[in-house]
Amino acid sequence: MACVLSVRDCCFGYRDGDFELRDATLSVEGGQMLGLVGPNGSGKSTLMRIMAGILRPFSGSRDIVGRPIESFHRLELSRELAFLPQNPSPTFDLTVREVVALGRYPYQGPFGLLNAADKEAIRQALGETDSERLAGRYFSTLSGGEQQRVLVASVLAQQPRIMLLDEPTASLDIHHTSGVFDLLWSLSRKGISVVVVTHDLNSASQFCDTLALMQAGRIVATGPPAFVMREDLLSEAYQTPVMVVQHPITSSQMVLVLGKKNNGTSQS
Repeated sequence: MACVLSVRDCCFGYRDGDFELRDATLSVEGGQMLGLVGPNGSGKSTLMRIMAGILRPFSGSRDIVGRPIESFHRLELSRELAFLPQNPSPTFDLTVREVVALGRYPYQGPFGLLNAADKEAIRQALGETDSERLAGRYFSTLSGGEQQRVLVASVLAQQPRIMLLDEPTASLDIHHTSGVFDLLWSLSRKGISVVVVTHDLNSASQFCDTLALMQAGRIVATGPPAFVMREDLLSEAYQTPVMVVQHPITSSQMVLVLGKKNNGTSQS
């Protein structure tokens, strides 16, 4: 598969000086699902915002299909790449169909009217995310899992080549988490490149083609889940002892956190 999004040797820091992203290099292939994992404060969201063109790195380069991100106009970039930040919510009380329609903004004229192509894209996005039955409901009345599927539908309505999602399953139960990851995986099989920031290592291992493990502002390992989900790498990155075992059904890697109780260090 050809590379559709890449960052090379990117460095970035915030004004307070508390964090520095260093020499980040990563590429995403067409139709690939890539998971950004690592402890809190390791730089996952910062790197994703650099990939989305929201933050400008101090040094390094970012390309979409071989073209520098800086060369894209805003609307042009939105037709190639869609970004779903953490915990987004519409400012006003909109229906599900209206929320999904927001994804068509890169294609709308000055008056924001929906044409036939817009309506068809909205219909398809609702169908892909199994959200048609929710179309007339107000977004605020939905469950957390339903809201996430609708937000993914809004991103999908953009018809992007690349989808970037920052912790799309945060605060969801295991049923809705599995549903969102299943959806993202199915979209990647249809040719959309998906990059997801997640703290759910086991779901990332099961659904992602590639993982990038971050620690203290650096990418410390990149590759298939079997390569990244190693006890030595994860224990060092998360600063806690872990055990990696094989899933009894899927054979993917699963992480078990031992903790003091089960690591022979508990005190009576």
